[in-house]
Amino acid sequence: MANALFTPAKEGLLDGSLDLDTATIKAVLVRSYTFSAAHKFLTDVTGAGGVLAGTPQTLAGKSVVGGVFDANDVTFTAVAANASGHSVLVYQTSAAAGGADLATSAQRLIGYYDTGTLLPVTPNGGDITVAWDSGANKIFAIS
Repeated sequence: MANALFTPAKEGLLDGSLDLDTATIKAVLVRSYTFSAAHKFLTDVTGAGGVLAGTPQTLAGKSVVGGVFDANDVTFTAVAANASGHSVLVYQTSAAAGGADLATSAQRLIGYYDTGTLLPVTPNGGDITVAWDSGANKIFAIS
């Protein structure tokens, strides 16, 4: 599988229900998940056998310029050693979720990343840094 946006995210970007500029956008590690473009919420991923790992990281330094979404790289600290094949999910979190942002279906999926430097990754108890593409596409580009 290659990096991809979820179809409902594409629709959300077009109808304005996904807001990359002002909403809280997070990244989380996932394993044992087979990408489905139709998935809309984090609960769709976990319901399909995906196992979330590490503490979700809020994307800082976000920008949307010329149809390209970018943010600072993220670091997941002290990710417990476990199975191989971790990828990254990017999602818009909801204020309704409060502190337990993985516990509600209001967490709207945006993108799935399993290809790139160090991806997929196997946690070993240390930190995992996800460096977004430094080329023209950054986290993703709409062209």
